[in-house]
Amino acid sequence: MNRIYIVGYMGAGKTTAARRLAQRLGWEVVDTDALFEEKYKISVSDFFTKYDEPLYRKLESEVLKETENIENVVVSTGGGTACYFDNMDWMNQHGLTVFLRISPQAAVDRVLHSRHKRPLVDGKSEQELTDFVSLHYASRLPFYEQAKITVKAEDLDLEGLIRQIEIK
Repeated sequence: MNRIYIVGYMGAGKTTAARRLAQRLGWEVVDTDALFEEKYKISVSDFFTKYDEPLYRKLESEVLKETENIENVVVSTGGGTACYFDNMDWMNQHGLTVFLRISPQAAVDRVLHSRHKRPLVDGKSEQELTDFVSLHYASRLPFYEQAKITVKAEDLDLEGLIRQIEIK
């Protein structure tokens, strides 16, 4: 296995976990949001504002599939990447998938205190965000749960994750 895909809800810490894991394995790390922004010369949040989500998801899927050409890499995916088209199946066929499971309340707390702008929740009050995350997270969970490995995102045990990866 020379490719690991990190999936999970916004605020789960996918980018941070991917960086830490890649560093520990001596691998490269890439973020699909960063690859998207580099390829299309527009931030994800600006793309959402200027265009629509269906177009974003189509282009995001294409960017994801370009990672097939990278070896020894940990790929941090966007929160919705696993939930569209055949992306989750594709990641399971082309690498090892790791779901960072976070509680909906922890996701709300992290999103509220994040410097990172998140297009799907931009401008929502704390209560609106809580209501949104409760429903939205539940709709995405069946996709995330298709990952080969599931780990708790809060207080991630990196060494435990590495042991699970070595078994797979």
